[in-house]
Amino acid sequence: MSKLTDFYSYIKNKTVSVVGIGISNTPLIDFLISHGAIVTARDMKTADKLGDLATSLEKKGVRLILGEGYLDDINDELIFRAPGIRPDRPEFLEATARGSKLTSEMELFFELCPCRIFAVTGSDGKTTTTTLTYTFLRREAERTGSGAIVYVGGNIGKPLLPEIDSIRESDFAVVELSSFQLQSMKRSPFAAAITNVTPNHLNWHTGMEEYTKAKENIFLHPGNERLVLNWGCEATREMAELTNADITFFSAKSEPELKNASAAIYDRDGVIVRKTESGEEKILDVADIKLPGRHNVENYMTAIALTWGYVSQETIIETARSFGGVEHRCELVREFEGVKYYNSSIDSSPTRTEAALRAFNQKLIVICGGYDKHIPYDPLAKPLIDCAKSVILTGATAPKIKAALEGSPEYNGQPPIIECESFEGAVETARLTAKPGDIVILSPASASFDRFKNFEERGNYFKQLVNEFGK
Repeated sequence: MSKLTDFYSYIKNKTVSVVGIGISNTPLIDFLISHGAIVTARDMKTADKLGDLATSLEKKGVRLILGEGYLDDINDELIFRAPGIRPDRPEFLEATARGSKLTSEMELFFELCPCRIFAVTGSDGKTTTTTLTYTFLRREAERTGSGAIVYVGGNIGKPLLPEIDSIRESDFAVVELSSFQLQSMKRSPFAAAITNVTPNHLNWHTGMEEYTKAKENIFLHPGNERLVLNWGCEATREMAELTNADITFFSAKSEPELKNASAAIYDRDGVIVRKTESGEEKILDVADIKLPGRHNVENYMTAIALTWGYVSQETIIETARSFGGVEHRCELVREFEGVKYYNSSIDSSPTRTEAALRAFNQKLIVICGGYDKHIPYDPLAKPLIDCAKSVILTGATAPKIKAALEGSPEYNGQPPIIECESFEGAVETARLTAKPGDIVILSPASASFDRFKNFEERGNYFKQLVNEFGK
């Protein structure tokens, strides 16, 4: 019997709790119901806040436990947690001690998926690298007529578990994985990449050690054969000591050594090359990459290393010359009265904002601030001093960013700091202070949850405000 057949036999008539009714778990509920599970959906939101979704689930026969006591008496045979809910909640620990099995949509997908999985994690660059990896594999399949279907999901796209019946051994799955998803992973993908590790999500993790270990979970378990690591990041470079997988280092800043690695991909005088013990080969001219910024050069290197041997140089070059980027990442919204407005709402940490700012060849009017993830903002001071014409601050982290900038020994009053109470006020202030030839960028260096559901909603609202200028 196949793993899928075994699972379907196992899940039928099992009691299952799905904890967190969100983007990833709503299709999961339908999938479980379709295979005979007895499903309870649990969420901190009340029925009023869930609205039509609660009504729809009840019509499907799903029992709802909502509000503050949503984890009370959880003793189902199988428990699926949403990524944002910690696996060490006391209610989960008590349930597993009584015999419940705790898992997640992505963990089960890894157990059941018949094809090779290519996975990306890291503090920065995950989504662009995941999208590039997917684009490489999809275009290669189209160009060669192989018939392979490439699925993309995880932290982006749609949940993949409901697609499991259609996935063949000859297909590919590309997934972006957050530290929340990796925290309890017990299997690893065929090919894994860690773009970098810098302080992030320290409001959720107990500290930097736990956050780093969650990232390491992408390669520490059975299944991992290929690992791509950032040579320029000490934390990821040292991870090479922890695995027997085939390692490729990448770097846009220096030539990596081959210690613990079979290959290195790096920038030699404007050319991306791949080095092994037997020599070097040219892959791609940096000038062919349509996306701006050194961070995107590294994103290309990571995707190339992940897919090496599965994708031709022709496909890589064709993608580099045509791929225009992912929404909310240095995305040009419009030019109005001679000023260009860019949406980089995805920039939820200082390192992401630095990468975005350094992608441009002039000083920028920067809108920063948002939800506080309890990460340090001192590293943001130098990029703002180097790259900002002015800094407009709003949101919960505005005081921290201001303190970091003003506390820098290099700060001499430039760039000027403007504080705004509202997000709308920050955007309007940027419009009023900008002059023809300027660039305004939303690059918050913070999460969105103080005012928005997610970075997409924040970015879309920014675009709406900008597109209403002059109307």
